[in-house]
Amino acid sequence: MSSLMRWEPFVGPLSLRGAVERLLEDSFVRPSPFKPLGIGLPLDMYETDDDIVLKVAVPGVKPEDIQITVTGDVLTIKGEAKAEEDVEEWHYIRRERSYGAFSRSVTLPGNVVADKSKAEFEHGVLTLTVPKVEEVKPKSIRVKVK
Repeated sequence: MSSLMRWEPFVGPLSLRGAVERLLEDSFVRPSPFKPLGIGLPLDMYETDDDIVLKVAVPGVKPEDIQITVTGDVLTIKGEAKAEEDVEEWHYIRRERSYGAFSRSVTLPGNVVADKSKAEFEHGVLTLTVPKVEEVKPKSIRVKVK
């Protein structure tokens, strides 16, 4: 014998909306162990009179696993975060740290001298210093009194 179900016309769209909201919340708000590290690789970029400076957070990554290239005015940082130990997936109670390959590209403002760039790594923070081209640096002009 079949049972009757009450027809509610607004339940479908609301549940679909709820499913989409949950999907977006899961994708963008909560950390996922399957999210590659490069998505949202946090960085700060600022300029001084002589340089463009980037500070990139790469926790858990060894300096030898990081590659930095400059092509034209685009700086690219690539690397891989590797898991320290081999633990079976089903043994985890909670897993929030990210592992895997990452890549981040940013456009550098103005003309830079990529050959004279410096990269330093300390406490999980990569600091890149890219010097500006001489004609881009600000010049000061002294005013003389007559």
